[in-house]
Amino acid sequence: MKLATLRDGTPDGRLIVVSRDLTRAVTTGAMLPNLLTALSRWEQESPLLQALYETLNAGTAVGSFDFDPTRCMAPLPRSPQWLDASAFLNHGRLMETAFNTKPIPKFDTVPVMYQGASDDFLGPCEDVPLPSEADGIDFEGEFGVVVDRVPLGATPAQALAAVRLVVQINDWSLRALGPHEMATGFGFLQAKPSTSFAPVAVTPDELGDAWQAGRVHMALHVQLNGQRFGEPHGREMNFDFGQLVAHAARTRRLSAGTIVGSGTVSNVARAAGSACLAERRVIEIIDEGQARTPFMRFGDRVAMQARFDDGRPGPFGRIDQQVVPATHP
Repeated sequence: MKLATLRDGTPDGRLIVVSRDLTRAVTTGAMLPNLLTALSRWEQESPLLQALYETLNAGTAVGSFDFDPTRCMAPLPRSPQWLDASAFLNHGRLMETAFNTKPIPKFDTVPVMYQGASDDFLGPCEDVPLPSEADGIDFEGEFGVVVDRVPLGATPAQALAAVRLVVQINDWSLRALGPHEMATGFGFLQAKPSTSFAPVAVTPDELGDAWQAGRVHMALHVQLNGQRFGEPHGREMNFDFGQLVAHAARTRRLSAGTIVGSGTVSNVARAAGSACLAERRVIEIIDEGQARTPFMRFGDRVAMQARFDDGRPGPFGRIDQQVVPATHP
């Protein structure tokens, strides 16, 4: 099934079920007001949501309306926890070059992950307010999963079985602030502003053969100011989502609604392009001796949409956002 959240003036928005072709939607009613509530009672509520989804696709859902992604918040506007990995080894190794850092020990055998802010996610078409162009504004296209409760010490198989939804992510970064925060040993804070999400979260079955071995086997098409930037494929993810979720749960329980990201989608083949500016810049340094591509300026737009291997648009909808200067109270 496909789920989204409409903006309604509340912090968690209004949960809606979206049709398979992303043209129609229906609300879930007062008993199930938002997605976080649904996830907390997934075993009880998911059959009811699935039944509503089937009637919507059949054209018989009462009260259905046109689906408008511009009215959407993030599928989960806030969550108990947001954890982001770096599961594409090509991207991680390029970033080591970019930041001139020593290779991460056991990078290919132990997942790298940070804990980001989860209280203020951005919707797919919202402007992205940021304080300064000098901070090195960058986008990062990713895939992610939303899990049910995961017990402490869960195995990768148990963790993968807890995946309830798959999402598409733009994890914004401020590259000029990252090196100092990394050097402190305390991790990212200011370098990671609010993360953005495509409008629709989907159950893994909606991906069909594109959900393989706990990975999203789809290309993430990225455009910057209307121009092709890249379409790296999710198949080169080194750790699957079961391994990432299990890593997060090694020493603690995870709450229903926890989101785990893949990190920037990245492929070894240069022809695939990139899903972030920093990666393109470091490739330019390696290949040409200097970076030519600038970081984003206010007024720039980035768009992202996953696609199936046969060229069909993916099930998540499209992220399309403009960077704007933040206003201060």
